[in-house]
Amino acid sequence: MQRAFGLSIPQTLEDVCDPTRLALVVYDMQVGIVNQIKNGPEITGKVLQVLQGARQAGIRVFFTRHMSLPRELMGVSQLRMAMAWQRVKSVDEVKPWFLRDSTGFPLIPEMSPLPSEAVFDKIMMSAFEGTPLDIALRDCGMDAFAIVGVATEIGIEPTVRHGADLGYIPVLISSIDYRRLRRRPPGCGGAFYRQPRIRRRCRADECRGDLCSIPAHG
Repeated sequence: MQRAFGLSIPQTLEDVCDPTRLALVVYDMQVGIVNQIKNGPEITGKVLQVLQGARQAGIRVFFTRHMSLPRELMGVSQLRMAMAWQRVKSVDEVKPWFLRDSTGFPLIPEMSPLPSEAVFDKIMMSAFEGTPLDIALRDCGMDAFAIVGVATEIGIEPTVRHGADLGYIPVLISSIDYRRLRRRPPGCGGAFYRQPRIRRRCRADECRGDLCSIPAHG
């Protein structure tokens, strides 16, 4: 940790993993998403390791859920994205997979939030866009977040980039969705994984050990 101008400037993962400055974001661990992934149970186990470590360390936890709007309210960008994902050529063929009352919308049972944790619903890919996440983190004095979940190239990457541009220190816990991680986003060229603003950890079990070693606050 370096100190200058009245600021504490983290230099290592251990510096960042402080429950007074770091929160955990659990990204879109929903029934309808996890069930589509070939290694869903394995990913669930790794995410659960990190979640348990964060809870043990007294780290604030926020969950996200992706929500579909009715087709009549989707708008241009959402309809285009839905047609691409569902591989259909007509708006009439689009099916809103994650309506609020649909069977695929809830978080999987293993990710049941505690009363002290929050769930934010979103319609875009970044967890910061259109949700209270930014104000909630800032109001709690957070300047860093770790993120785990599914859909690395679709949702976690936009969230990490967005968070870094907002001034947060993102901790990307890799090896969570690693089979998808091998397919890097088009045009990414690997640059995302080399950004100095992003602290990257390679293994969920190692990250859990780091979190568990933090004295719980309060």
